[in-house]
Amino acid sequence: MTGGPRVDDLLRTLAPQVVGVLTRRHGDFDAAEDAVQEALLAAAVQWPADGLPQHPKAWLVQVAGRRMTEHVRGETARRRREEAVAAQVPDDRRAAPPADEDAAADRDDSLTVLFLCCHPVLTPQAAVALTLRSVGGLGTAEIARAFMVPESTMGQRISRAKQRIKASGVPFRLPGPEELPGRLALVLHVLYLVFSEGYATSAGPELQRVDLSVEAIRLARALHREVPGSSEAAGLLALMLLTHARSAARTGPGGELVPLAEQDRGRWDAAAITEGVALITATLPRGPVGPYQVQAAIAALHDEAATAGETDWPQILALYDVLQGLADNPVVALNRAVAVAMVHGAGAGLASLAAVEADGRLAGHQRLYAVRAHLRETAGERQAAITDYRAAAERTTSLPERHYLTLRAARLAGEPDRTGGDLRD
Repeated sequence: MTGGPRVDDLLRTLAPQVVGVLTRRHGDFDAAEDAVQEALLAAAVQWPADGLPQHPKAWLVQVAGRRMTEHVRGETARRRREEAVAAQVPDDRRAAPPADEDAAADRDDSLTVLFLCCHPVLTPQAAVALTLRSVGGLGTAEIARAFMVPESTMGQRISRAKQRIKASGVPFRLPGPEELPGRLALVLHVLYLVFSEGYATSAGPELQRVDLSVEAIRLARALHREVPGSSEAAGLLALMLLTHARSAARTGPGGELVPLAEQDRGRWDAAAITEGVALITATLPRGPVGPYQVQAAIAALHDEAATAGETDWPQILALYDVLQGLADNPVVALNRAVAVAMVHGAGAGLASLAAVEADGRLAGHQRLYAVRAHLRETAGERQAAITDYRAAAERTTSLPERHYLTLRAARLAGEPDRTGGDLRD
């Protein structure tokens, strides 16, 4: 969408609400979602030129509803079904909408749409794409650019996701109490994936896609409002705020990567840090403690340190020990190895890293080589560090990261006594 920041923000907020209205009204999420996308495009063009309508949501409902009706009428099979149903409905009922339609139009179904997009019948990748489109209000082209795939490929992925939801017959409603814990976990995971792709873009010329991170934070904030009793929903929001707070300092003037230890902390977002710290401080004592809360606590320790040298690494290591007990994740073990090195020295960190490598799940991953290069550099193993930096550079698909790793190897080759800062950012 290209209607300007205010219009874009409003449309993204309204998108899932309008999808919810039409899905409830017509019982067809697939067609409703397509119609809303067309209405969003029309609004992005018309509203900046003509001004915001008096009732933006009603405008979108009307335009999307008209589009949906046009599509439905163009499908012979559906028209026949409508006629069959209409023949059984009295004329007085056909002349007016259902009595509760006005109430339905005022209902905010954003959370219901979010849970629908993160249904277990979908893969996480498909759920991410559908969430960004149906809940985030992003167009297919925008999502395709974010994930470095052709628009046609992303369109097919989204279409298949909607068809799988339709075929599942899942009702348009929030999960019941018995379903909520499992379904909530998947929603949190999808939002985490959206944020992660924005914070550290997996491929392409940009280190980060701030728009994706901001959208993930908006959705996480809405989810937290809806399920205030979920400690992990609060933990995820806190983690996003505390991590995103560093975004402005993560790149230099030319878009180059700036590692955490070298960042200008004066450029960090103090308000986001304050909010994130307050949120995780209030959430942790409530329990039960989950992985997002522990990661948020780690991020808070980084953000609260006035300088890199003042970082409370012993406490961070203790938190990684807790996190490792909660999540059998090789990336957690990799990050823990860095913390071990910062507390007990590079040799101890390399020993921990060897155990991660032996596990095999990160075999050949660029992050493994990059961390080992940093630890070997710190330990004085210059040539081995150069080899690992170059291996990491060859394996990454992020151009800023590749440039950073290549430059690191070149500088180390030319300056034998140089040691680097913490590679984590």
